[in-house]
Amino acid sequence: MSSPGIVILAIVALGILFVLVPLVIYTIGYYRPSRVLACPETGRPVHVDIDASRAALAAALGRPRLRVRWCTLWPQKKGCAQECAALPEVQRPPERVEV
Repeated sequence: MSSPGIVILAIVALGILFVLVPLVIYTIGYYRPSRVLACPETGRPVHVDIDASRAALAAALGRPRLRVRWCTLWPQKKGCAQECAALPEVQRPPERVEV
């Protein structure tokens, strides 16, 4: 016979497989491409790469926390506050994933 522990473990595993894995894949795909946006500090257009794997892991645990992985203004502005990660064109939360 199957024990209740195995059944609960199977339900959790299926939840991870059918909910979290698609969410992580979608989030990585959404945040991976470079974006051109206006730097909040300088006002100049810049290319920004978001750390997609970190955003996907945070999305699986709650809400994505975005960090800039690369910017065309670096290395001169490497220590900036990364306020561009909070801009609406970057912050759009991942939509519901249809499986």
